Amino acid sequence: MTEPKLPSREQLLLNLYEAAELEHTLMCTYLYAAFSLKGGEEDGLSPKEAEAVARWRRTIVQIAVEEMSHLTAVWNITSALGGSPRFNRDNFPLDPGLLPAGIVVRLAPFGPDVLQHFVHLERPEASQEPDGAGFVPEFQFRRGTSIRRLTPSVTDYETVGEFYAQLGACLQAFATHHGEKVAFCGDAALQLSQSEVQLLGAKPVICSKTALGAFVTIREQGEGAAEHLETSHFARFREIQRELTALKAENPHFAPAYPAAHNPVLRRPLRPEGRVWIEDEVAASTVDLANATYGLMLRLLAYSYLLPRPNPEKALAVDLALGLMHALTLLAERAVRLPAGPSNPDCHAGVSFTALRDAGAFPPSPGARYVFEERLGEMVAAARQLAESGDERTLRAQRTLEALLERAKRGFAAANTRAAESTAAPAPAPAPAPAPKSAVAAAAGEPARTPSGIPIPRRDDGVDYIDSKRLTLVYEGKRCIHARFCVTGAPKVFIANIEGPWIDPDGIETARLVEIAHACPSGAIRYERRDGEPDETSPPVNLLTVREGGPYAVRGALSVAGSTTSFRATLCRCGASKNKPYCDGSHKEIAFAATGEPPTGKTDMLEVRDGPLEVEPQQDGPYQVRGNLEITSGTGRVVARLTQARLCRCGGSANKPFCDGTHERIGFRS
Repeated sequence: MTEPKLPSREQLLLNLYEAAELEHTLMCTYLYAAFSLKGGEEDGLSPKEAEAVARWRRTIVQIAVEEMSHLTAVWNITSALGGSPRFNRDNFPLDPGLLPAGIVVRLAPFGPDVLQHFVHLERPEASQEPDGAGFVPEFQFRRGTSIRRLTPSVTDYETVGEFYAQLGACLQAFATHHGEKVAFCGDAALQLSQSEVQLLGAKPVICSKTALGAFVTIREQGEGAAEHLETSHFARFREIQRELTALKAENPHFAPAYPAAHNPVLRRPLRPEGRVWIEDEVAASTVDLANATYGLMLRLLAYSYLLPRPNPEKALAVDLALGLMHALTLLAERAVRLPAGPSNPDCHAGVSFTALRDAGAFPPSPGARYVFEERLGEMVAAARQLAESGDERTLRAQRTLEALLERAKRGFAAANTRAAESTAAPAPAPAPAPAPKSAVAAAAGEPARTPSGIPIPRRDDGVDYIDSKRLTLVYEGKRCIHARFCVTGAPKVFIANIEGPWIDPDGIETARLVEIAHACPSGAIRYERRDGEPDETSPPVNLLTVREGGPYAVRGALSVAGSTTSFRATLCRCGASKNKPYCDGSHKEIAFAATGEPPTGKTDMLEVRDGPLEVEPQQDGPYQVRGNLEITSGTGRVVARLTQARLCRCGGSANKPFCDGTHERIGFRS
């Protein structure tokens, strides 16, 4: 690849746009192959074959996730240079000339030729690996020029690794000439970080060192990695090749994948060669919904790059995008199990990843939030109609989309409120009169009592409110885990083993009763002061304690699935609670065995240790936790300090307390 020694910023941005398109298209082709793989023994595979196919799928999906990480790094570098990350790409198959002649990109199901194509794409620079059959370019040509011009132009390269090596050299020359501050003039707060998404490439780029480090990681993971790197994409695809060859030798009829379409399209193609028109209406509707989720995912990612950190809406946009990816996966797996149509009787359908004409970001505003919510609503309606078939994958996609719509409604409503408050004129200071926090407590008066003198609680939506002169005690029985701090610390207030009302707030001095409430790990016991004294405040450090064989005990300025009713909660981690996301003691019934002393991980001290802590249970998946958090063992040892985590709640992860994807393999349902 020939490149001017000192490129312009426009030339760098052009090359970064091509890098983004390259990573984007590779990610889609890898996912397409993974989606085409069969499900297991129910699809006619032997136990040995089923185990291998499941492992191949995990490997290819993980490689695709790493491509997403590379894409994020490229977006961050683009943003650091003052540019706007590019989310568009051309539809499959790519026309010759969009990439160098030696790089052919199209959608095809898993098979020996596709594997060889992937090996060829990820080959080290010195490798002579040929391309897979059917992927040889139509013709060879040179598209680049060595002449320096103001107008940026595309370049040529033999391998992806060579492309990144040259791009890194040009970036270094540009930064050296202009200086770090001028070169990296973009706002780093606009980039994605690991506070929003757990990808290695999601690290803010602020200088040439961080940018070049991202390029090195990309090359080492796959593009241009040396053959001896066993974790490289090249090596992992080679290992799948070896295993496929061995299994084929044992069983010549072994077919690990469905005969999914090569380059599926949803309308009659202008050029039918190499494309499959999906005519079956159920298949077409399934692919249509999958494409819609993909398109909205891109819009949300683009939107996230216009929101500076810290901003809950930035994290919300990323969360919604990742949730849509889960729905897309389910729909894509459904598509490859459906016929393409009468024109291709031996061929199945497949998601086409149809790109929007423009996937640029909507300006952050109430209008953009409305459009996102509206679009999700349209997809939920389509999913419900498809799910009438009773297909399990479609039903799960429907539930996922419904959960995302509810999350979007909560999150965007909060964003609209924040925006309105930030622009509103300051209101006059209110008169300093304490007000109860609930309508039930507002109605508090002298309570009725039992013959023995115990107050009769007022109940609202399953929550008991027990009044005393100085406070209203709140008891939410569904969240109680029977930790017994109450009945042992204040036995005259919490009177065990009696029929009927059993809580008498006047049985102990108020200050001591408040301490007992603070000790309740589940938040089942709370209070609302009526004497002008302050209510409970958030703790100075957000903590999550991993209990031996039991739940997560969390303390902080909590929002759990949008609810902010307590600074304390115990969250189910065995997967069996009937009151998800809260623990209900089911871990005892199922004899849940999980250590409360996980190994120590990253424990670097956080700059801030309190602040908002958001826990969002993912549909059929883990807890997505965002905010400053210290995870401790049952004995108080620090396990990790972080600002984002995905915590296991199916009970099956081999990396507890963190999620490792087991929920998908065991069919966890929430």
